[in-house]
Amino acid sequence: MEQAHGLLFNEELYSQLSESKKPEFVFEWLRFLQKLLVAASKADIKEKQKKLVEQLTVLLESSPGPPARKLIAKNLALLYSIGDTFSVYQTIDKCNDIIRSKDDSPSYLPTKLAAVACLGALYEQLGRILGNTYTETVGNLLKALKSAESQGRYEIMLSLQKLLSGQGAAAAPCHRDIYKAARSCLTDRSMAVRCAAAKCLLELQNEAVFMWTTELENVATLCFKAFEGSNYDVRVSVSKLLGAILATAVVPKQGPGARQVVRKTSLEEAMDLLASGFLRGGSGFLRVSGEILKGGSSVNRDVRIGVTQAYVAFVSTLGGQWLELNFATLLAHILELVSHPKATQTQIDAICCRRCISFILRATVGSLLGEKAQIAAAKEICQAVGKQKKAVDAVMSDSNMETKVGTMDVSASQHVLVCALQELGSLIQGLGSTAAPLLQDSTIGVLDKVISVLLHPSISARLAAAWCLRCFAVALPSEVSPLLDHCTERLSALRASPEAVTGYSFAVAALLGAVQHCPLGIPHGKGKLIMTQAEEFLRTAIQNSRLSVQRTQAGWLLFSALMTLGPAVIHHHLPRILLLWKSVFPQSPKDLETERSRGDCFTWQVTLEERAGALCAMKSFALHCGDLLTDDVIERLLPPLTAAVALSTKLPALNKSYGAPLKIASMVFRQRLYEILALLPPKTYEGSFNSVLKELIAELTLADNQMFAATFLLPSLCHQDDALLLGAWLQETDHRFIEEQLKLGGILGGGSLEHDPFNIYERLADGELAPTPLPPVLSMIRAAVDLFGVIFPCVDVKHRAQILDQFTESIKQAKGSKQQTVQLNVFAAFCCGLKRLACKKGSLGPEEVRRPALTLVMRSLESANLLLRCAAAETLARLAQVVADSAFTARLAQTSFEKLKSARDVVSRTGHSMALGSLYRYLGGIGSSQHLTACVSILYTLSQDSTSPEVQTWALHSLSLLIDSSGPMYNIHVESSLSLVLLLLLTVPPAHAEVHQSLGRCLNALITTLGPELQGNSTSVPVLRTSCLVGCAVMQDNPDCLVQAQAISCLQQLHMFAPRHVNLSSLVPSLCEILLDNSVWINLCSSHLLLRRAVISCLRQLAQREAAEVLEYAMALAKESNKGSCKLDVNISETGLEGALFSLLDRESDQRLCQDIRETLSHILSSMAVEKLSHWLKLCKDVLSASADFTTTAPVDTTQEEEDDREDDVSIFTSRKDDQFQPIITPRWPTRVFAAECVCRIITQCENTDAAHFDMAIAQERKLKHPKSDFLVIHLADLIRMAFMAATDHSNALRLSGLETLLVIIRKFATVSEPEFPGHVILEQYQANVGAALRPAFSPDTPPDVTAKACQVCSAWIGSRVVSDLNDLRRVHQLLATSLSKVQAGKEAQNQLYNESTSTMETVAVLKAWAEVYIVTVEQQKVCAPRQKQSMQFESSVADGSKDTINTADGLLNLVQSELGTLSKLWLAALQDYALLTLSPEYANQLPAEAKRVGKAFPRFSNAILKLTAKKCMKAMKRRFSLLVGKCLSFAQCFAKAASIGSSSQGGAFYTSETIEGARPHYYNSWAPILHATALWLNSTGFIVIDPDEGSSRLSRPVTPTMLGHESTLANAVKSPEDVNTDRFHLILGAWSGIAECAASIDTDT
Repeated sequence: MEQAHGLLFNEELYSQLSESKKPEFVFEWLRFLQKLLVAASKADIKEKQKKLVEQLTVLLESSPGPPARKLIAKNLALLYSIGDTFSVYQTIDKCNDIIRSKDDSPSYLPTKLAAVACLGALYEQLGRILGNTYTETVGNLLKALKSAESQGRYEIMLSLQKLLSGQGAAAAPCHRDIYKAARSCLTDRSMAVRCAAAKCLLELQNEAVFMWTTELENVATLCFKAFEGSNYDVRVSVSKLLGAILATAVVPKQGPGARQVVRKTSLEEAMDLLASGFLRGGSGFLRVSGEILKGGSSVNRDVRIGVTQAYVAFVSTLGGQWLELNFATLLAHILELVSHPKATQTQIDAICCRRCISFILRATVGSLLGEKAQIAAAKEICQAVGKQKKAVDAVMSDSNMETKVGTMDVSASQHVLVCALQELGSLIQGLGSTAAPLLQDSTIGVLDKVISVLLHPSISARLAAAWCLRCFAVALPSEVSPLLDHCTERLSALRASPEAVTGYSFAVAALLGAVQHCPLGIPHGKGKLIMTQAEEFLRTAIQNSRLSVQRTQAGWLLFSALMTLGPAVIHHHLPRILLLWKSVFPQSPKDLETERSRGDCFTWQVTLEERAGALCAMKSFALHCGDLLTDDVIERLLPPLTAAVALSTKLPALNKSYGAPLKIASMVFRQRLYEILALLPPKTYEGSFNSVLKELIAELTLADNQMFAATFLLPSLCHQDDALLLGAWLQETDHRFIEEQLKLGGILGGGSLEHDPFNIYERLADGELAPTPLPPVLSMIRAAVDLFGVIFPCVDVKHRAQILDQFTESIKQAKGSKQQTVQLNVFAAFCCGLKRLACKKGSLGPEEVRRPALTLVMRSLESANLLLRCAAAETLARLAQVVADSAFTARLAQTSFEKLKSARDVVSRTGHSMALGSLYRYLGGIGSSQHLTACVSILYTLSQDSTSPEVQTWALHSLSLLIDSSGPMYNIHVESSLSLVLLLLLTVPPAHAEVHQSLGRCLNALITTLGPELQGNSTSVPVLRTSCLVGCAVMQDNPDCLVQAQAISCLQQLHMFAPRHVNLSSLVPSLCEILLDNSVWINLCSSHLLLRRAVISCLRQLAQREAAEVLEYAMALAKESNKGSCKLDVNISETGLEGALFSLLDRESDQRLCQDIRETLSHILSSMAVEKLSHWLKLCKDVLSASADFTTTAPVDTTQEEEDDREDDVSIFTSRKDDQFQPIITPRWPTRVFAAECVCRIITQCENTDAAHFDMAIAQERKLKHPKSDFLVIHLADLIRMAFMAATDHSNALRLSGLETLLVIIRKFATVSEPEFPGHVILEQYQANVGAALRPAFSPDTPPDVTAKACQVCSAWIGSRVVSDLNDLRRVHQLLATSLSKVQAGKEAQNQLYNESTSTMETVAVLKAWAEVYIVTVEQQKVCAPRQKQSMQFESSVADGSKDTINTADGLLNLVQSELGTLSKLWLAALQDYALLTLSPEYANQLPAEAKRVGKAFPRFSNAILKLTAKKCMKAMKRRFSLLVGKCLSFAQCFAKAASIGSSSQGGAFYTSETIEGARPHYYNSWAPILHATALWLNSTGFIVIDPDEGSSRLSRPVTPTMLGHESTLANAVKSPEDVNTDRFHLILGAWSGIAECAASIDTDT
């Protein structure tokens, strides 16, 4: 292929090539020519232009494939734009003649298409240079359009779009004609033609004013028709067109050439047009159709979803600033939509409509607005909620509330409230703790308004309000406890109201579910109170029949939600819960029969609700309290479960007796039963297998009233690699939230919380905005399928055969649509069973089991259902895996061979070709090369069947699977496979995107097979490598986003195996163009989500290895963008690629993509941050400066920076466009947190490279010699300021990051001297900044984790010896003293908002900080006065004297000494806690029960504790080890005091027995400094401890709660000197033996 790299086409060499190599040779030359024309001199080009034109024209007439014709067109246009244009008119005439040709044969079609493409490229490139020739060309193209087939219509539309782009306003005479032609193409039967027509019209509307004035309504109606029957790509393209036209109509284009618009469309008129499509589908849409018969909706769902996307396109085009100004109008309009009767005719319509409205709000408000604007939007939404609630209250209080009008008002309001509350919750959750001022603003009353909806008549609205409260709790953990208190109080007070019972119980359950997301938790006692309330509801449920169902549901809902608090809360109440479960179910079969005979319909309804709730609580217990699910507990659960199984067998008879009222309740009961059984070990309920299996088989085979059966389960049963075949079924897109409504008959889009309120406390799946449980019938089927999968592997072989035979017989007996339903259910269950059996590495059984299994799978392989076919191939692979017999596998393959040889229908050929590829997926590869050759041969043949793109797609995908599973054995077929892939890539029309996607999968598999061999230069490797690169280039030029994603993935693979052969100079710019072009529409019309993921994944890999080159090529692209050669929507010329990636973090909502972006930035930082220090620091500073947009927690004067600098800190991540409404998204708090983390990484990177980064003198000296050099110490002011901005932000996560950054700065720069002021350190000038950053963290409303981190920073700051002024020292010391007072105050001052373990965390952090300060103080004293022995006195105040004459060391010592009396007791109490927490279980029986037994038990106890802690001493305190050994007696004395306290059964000094596990890590991280400080203190007192405060009330609580009642006993226990010496001897012996034993074990370990 290298011989193709010349300016002229090598015709001689071309003639010598084989027919299969010629297309590749042509494409490679054309690709090289495109690059060469740009780089070569104009003189050389003009010299050979005539010959080049001739050669390109000949190629144009040689029936080129789609990629070749595209390159021929580009090269001709480029050649004329660079060289002479004299002969261009001849070329245009030539192309027009070809198009006019009467030859309609298929062989001549590629030539015509190439001519059309050339005309488009020429007019786009040369524009008005071509004069009026465009009129003839347009007429010719429009004439050809009338008789063209789909490929021709597609190319003509694209060509007209390019012509319009090049001619601009000059083409005005043809605008009407093009508009008329594009109108018809917009509703073409070919989806590719519709997309091309939408692009053409989008280009046309730039100049054709009539489109958004006089023709506006017609264009809107046309777009609505285009949505009908459309696919995803069409909806995206047409919605972009409609949104752009409406945006232009509302805000007409401004510019020097813009004409005056006679009439401007108002915003209301534009939105009414969209509303007409949303509600009625436009004119002529009110007709009876299959969709109406299915869903009862007058609007096709395709249309509604397309219009939804158009709403988002409309708002996104106008931008975030426009949205901020007009949000109130937009909100009122879209909430009116969801309240319209036509939008909510049925429940499924209402749910789908609500999803559409939620999507509009999320995609605009959530993506286009910054945090300030989002808070303003939240206020608007809150007002809308308040208005709706007032309106409902007015209707409900009206005496005519039973009238139809009142009922309609209430029904409409529920949908409005659901949408508004869901968006309000999402907004607040996204804002996090930055939303605190909004919730605390009493004038707005956000919480009050939301809580008021808990009493709404509609259950949907009540659930939405509860979910909204959960979002508030996740965002602001400090609100969880107050909200729980309020809701539980109202629940008790309004227990007589059905609405209040359900509404407030939903709220409590939702809030309990939020605790999973709040690391700080809630007070332990809250769980006990709620459990008592739940029990009370269950006890009183039968007292009032009007409230029986509500109270029963509320009680079990609260129990289920409580389980999410985990074992720490539940294990205390487990006996009560087990008794409750037991009491709910009948104790014997006789009791069950008695119930049957006595119960009526209502009684059974309440009973089933109660038992379903109990089963759901069991399920929640199994999921969230797995540690408590012991064999004993399972044994106690079995009697209730056995009774539940017995009851389930009676339900059909009950349903028959009582009819519809019990139907839903019985479904929910069976669903709950199946769910809990699936979570338990099957062997535990083996005795009930027969009954359970009988019920499951009945569920799966009766199929009554199951419209869609188990179809919704099949995607999860298909292999993830097969998602490509399923297309829109499994694709992840930016619009998946609404696109799901079109899958599986709308089943997935029909999920909603009212179907199962018990989902309100569960964790969400990634990407979900709110829980979306399916209707009960479908949830029950899913649970049955899952349970069958669990039980089937445990059933003996005989029963397996019987079950499968019964399944087969059921399918045969079913008729019509019911047969497909039964087949889907049965197959899903069997597939699930095989997967479980394979995971357990079990065997299916003998032939009697295999035969019916094979029948089941083979029938599904030939199903017309696409999903079923795909799942059948996966199941066949699992079947081969569990049989594990090579002969059986060969027989399966032979069966598919025979079918493929004879079958001519698409279904059979696709199913069996897929079976060949999947068969060896789990068998470790193909064992026979002969068999491999046979498979490859037949798949080659199928993949070239151009009459059926579907067969090609499946065959190629199967081939890719075969390549993957064959490994090195496939090497002999690599060359032929590559040739096939290239041939198809160069010939298959681009409209068949699914074929190209499969080809990309094949190419990826081939590259993986070649692997590192691609680096070599042997005979065949360069050819193979070139073929791979050519294939990637073809796919990169494909218009389909998913094909481009495949191309990038292939290039990523090539870069991994052969990095030298991947041209980064072209790859990186192409990646940046995809990623950054139109990025403002990231949630709407930009590239496909999967393409953006592929781009970022590739950039991440490139940045890992070649970050410098990546940044260089990205910057080169930015320069080209500035010159106008390419258009990017994000300006990267100033910030580089790093800045662009930072800006994308705020625009992307996909979590996986954001994580990849952060990793990419981290790799770039690791490689380039030190070299580009100023750039990176400015980048981080610009991001963190967004914190200045909010009022800081405590407004302070930084004193080091001028306020004028704030103007320079405005984020530079702005759009390049100058439109008045283009958005400027201020970096949100997660991005700012990441920026703060980056600052810490930069400091670490500098530390590992050059010492000059932390030495001002050396840095200044080297800066003079090398002005371009840069050092971190020079930017210290910026570092301090960044840490300050972060530490004083409203976001608690950012405050933690800011304090961590400040801590790192203090530790790294504490010893850096200031050259201008000898004897001083550089950090001294920032004392005010540090104090100001720390002060807000000690305010009363600060979360404990922030205060704990601030204590760490305080101790580091004091210990750094930076502070030279005693007054400054006293200010920081006062912060610690405030925290110490809080510790002294004890439980009375503890924060009641969070779990008790957070108080432990804060207390231990305070004591650790004081310990570190004390240690530093003692060390300073030793340095200042080495010969003078320092004695520490217990004085309550600092000695009198001139404070100016006291040096810092003395001042610090005096400050610490004033607190030593208190600190010593608290340190000893903390060490006691740690000793008890680290004690092994075998020593528990040695703990003294009371203080007077300490004397007998202590020698053993102290020895045990010392042995346990000695090893930790050595590991954690290596630097202090010599001191600790010398102070062994101090340790012994310390532990003696600790051990005298007593047992830990009631908790410790700073932890409670319920929070032991949560408290343990805090002690582990803090005990070493506390132990050191205590040893120093004891040593300084000479072990004679005189407590000056004893008997006084200065200490407001005893040292530890466990000492209560023992003070007098301890005080009266006076020992003789001999006893004291004996005890000390035991202590010393125990300490030394423990340390010696530990040292020996450490030596052994090392």
